[in-house]
Amino acid sequence: MALNATIFKAVLQIADMDRGYYQDHTLTLARHPSETDERMMVRLLAFMRHAHEALIFGKGLSSDDEPDLWQKDLTGAIDLWIDVGLPDEKRIRRACGRATEVAVYSYGGRGVDIWWEQTADQVARSTNLTVINLPSSATQSLAKLAQRTMQLQCSVQDGHIWITDADRTVEVELLTLKVPVG
Repeated sequence: MALNATIFKAVLQIADMDRGYYQDHTLTLARHPSETDERMMVRLLAFMRHAHEALIFGKGLSSDDEPDLWQKDLTGAIDLWIDVGLPDEKRIRRACGRATEVAVYSYGGRGVDIWWEQTADQVARSTNLTVINLPSSATQSLAKLAQRTMQLQCSVQDGHIWITDADRTVEVELLTLKVPVG
């Protein structure tokens, strides 16, 4: 018998000083049975960083053809493709060919360093790719914020994200491994 996804609800108040974006969002997240709280919260962090009314969660782990998050325009063209974790270079190159902008949010400590050493040269020519490394300590702290019902405040400024619930604040420094060229 297949296990069902666990449903999480999140009410977000986002203040993104870098983009001048100030909105509230009510989201429903489905956590795949094999997904950790840490990965789910990194997906939520990526949403906070790129928040937009058209940004939605994809099928993620259960589909190879969809990203973790994406934003499409009214014609169905993909404006933004976001992957979480350590995707292989073929997946990244395919995403760069399909979307106007691609962002990868990597996490996992030393594993990221090894993955990036193997991947960097193969994706170097991708002009629409951003790769962000999230510190292990920050993503583990984010995982502790995971609740079935969450109310979170998010502030984004100068490459830092602060996420606060009723009891604690987690600061995440975005460490950029690659920026778009052009």
